[in-house]
Amino acid sequence: MIFNFSDFHFPDRPVRLYPDTPEHPWILEVGFGDGRFWPHFAASFPEAPNYLGVEISGTSLLKAERRLRAAGLGNAVLTRLPATPLIREVVPPGALDAIVVNFPDPWPKAGHEEHRLLRVPFFRLAASRLKPGGAVLLTTDHEEYFEFACREAEASGVMAVHLTKSPPPAALETKYARKWRDLGLDPRHARFVPTLPASALASEFPTTAARFPDSEDVPAVPHAILTLPADFAPTAFAKHTARGGVTRDNPDGWTVVLLDLYASLGKDGWVALAHVVEGELTQEVLVGITAREDGSHLVRLSRFGGPVVTPGVKAAVGVLTGWLEGQGARVTHRGY
Repeated sequence: MIFNFSDFHFPDRPVRLYPDTPEHPWILEVGFGDGRFWPHFAASFPEAPNYLGVEISGTSLLKAERRLRAAGLGNAVLTRLPATPLIREVVPPGALDAIVVNFPDPWPKAGHEEHRLLRVPFFRLAASRLKPGGAVLLTTDHEEYFEFACREAEASGVMAVHLTKSPPPAALETKYARKWRDLGLDPRHARFVPTLPASALASEFPTTAARFPDSEDVPAVPHAILTLPADFAPTAFAKHTARGGVTRDNPDGWTVVLLDLYASLGKDGWVALAHVVEGELTQEVLVGITAREDGSHLVRLSRFGGPVVTPGVKAAVGVLTGWLEGQGARVTHRGY
């Protein structure tokens, strides 16, 4: 089953995600590619564990979903997201039995280390979400990244590095593993095991309800009502960027980029495409400008694509409203 970010609860639990198998182990795979690993790995258990897979490639997401469906693995949830916000916001403390990372992007160029997944912050976050006895399982063909990850795990202060002679056989069935195996090269494997209980780290990485508020705390659909000038015709729209929302709990704040403005099909109005960045979470949302019977216009977030109503998404409605004010619009109501 494929989930949008908004389909999850913050945090979520196996009893909701996997109602038929809530008692099974819960394993997260980061960067599942085309999904070849999981059917092999799941077969090594008496009963298939509950699976949460995260990937940033939409094409891979669809391929993996078809593969797991064909294998009869119904207790699997796949999503297209960066790993860190998914783990931090969706997974409760001490909930996972394992986090699997097979052949991650090594970002080998000089100065690109900050883009690597397996750094100190990730290991500390992972330790806060693993059960006692759980582990991060790394398999990679990149020797320098392997050594880097081991150093970062030790530097995190919460992970013990256990080197093993060979990875789980299922890790050798991935697309990249097969390529290196055909070349006669052996990948490296390590288990990173938490040295502190998840409860000791949970306060460091709480699920931040302030970033993903409940519907009763904010308008169900962020919106504004305004009157456009009679000669409004945005035929020469230029990309517009705004930043804000920096707080002690959210030092990154948000960045909203209004990318384009399109005329609506079949309606008197327009639709704006906005790119919203909040730390490692990125969403693209649509904000409509729709004519009302009284001659005013409604600026409203579209539910298309299932956006999570974060402060940045609410801000996207406000940024578009502010841009329209700059074009001469008069705002009579703000609901964001």
